[in-house]
Amino acid sequence: MRTSNPFLSRWGGTPDSGRAAARAGRPVGATVGGRPTDDHDYLTNPYAQADQTDQAVRTGSTAVTMDDVVVRTATTLGTVVLTAVLAWLLLPVDEANLGRSYGLATGAALIAFVLAMIQSFKRTASPGLILGYAAFEGVFLGVLSSTISTYIAPGVVVQAVLGTFAVSAGVLIAYRMRWIRVNQRFAGFVGAAATGFVLLLVADLLFSAFGAGDGLGFHSGGLGIVFGLVGIVLGAAFLALDFKQVEDAVAYGAPREEAWLAAFGLTTTLVWIYLEVLRVLSLFNSDN
Repeated sequence: MRTSNPFLSRWGGTPDSGRAAARAGRPVGATVGGRPTDDHDYLTNPYAQADQTDQAVRTGSTAVTMDDVVVRTATTLGTVVLTAVLAWLLLPVDEANLGRSYGLATGAALIAFVLAMIQSFKRTASPGLILGYAAFEGVFLGVLSSTISTYIAPGVVVQAVLGTFAVSAGVLIAYRMRWIRVNQRFAGFVGAAATGFVLLLVADLLFSAFGAGDGLGFHSGGLGIVFGLVGIVLGAAFLALDFKQVEDAVAYGAPREEAWLAAFGLTTTLVWIYLEVLRVLSLFNSDN
């Protein structure tokens, strides 16, 4: 199953030809990374190379580690935060400059989307594309956050950041405690739900563009808040899938470049959660 998150595309997907040669099944009671194999959806190692068995993958400097994922994720998220702060400070959203700043932010969002799509369809990670996506996404988030804080709900950005941290911490705790069972069925359900969510967004945009005023009503009132809450839940589900993929990558000895894909996946998910939290808080504050 392919998803919008490139690091999650291994769920039910076809491995690269070089990795597909490992076919040795795991014995009953075997463990991967200290966890029973029934915690994993793979019958064979999805990262094994053509000249490797299921039990002998990568060692030493060639295999990804949790430190690799943490460092790359911190670098990518740091780029988002840095460019967001710079955009907030250097692209004013007062009445005289709002049009120009918003135009630049829209252009940055489009570039970030294109870079994300290119990376999503690449078989290997490209740090330049990933950091470029992070930089342009940060510009968009900085201007959007500044505009909402100035004209709609002062102080809401800090609340949205704290809300994003709270959601992320909650998902991490639930995942580590195994309150969330992340498996193939879970991934399929999340993918189907996300597809429906995106289709509704597209329909809303089309209705708005062709004269239906507020579209389907997802941008205001109680319906908008409910839709935003659904988006937060979906983001949390994708974050659980991210954590699962990171755990599996480390346990199965994935190549080190997978750390960049993990960072990309985690960053896109956290941006999604932040935007949905910001939407809900903005609507809630504007209705009060």
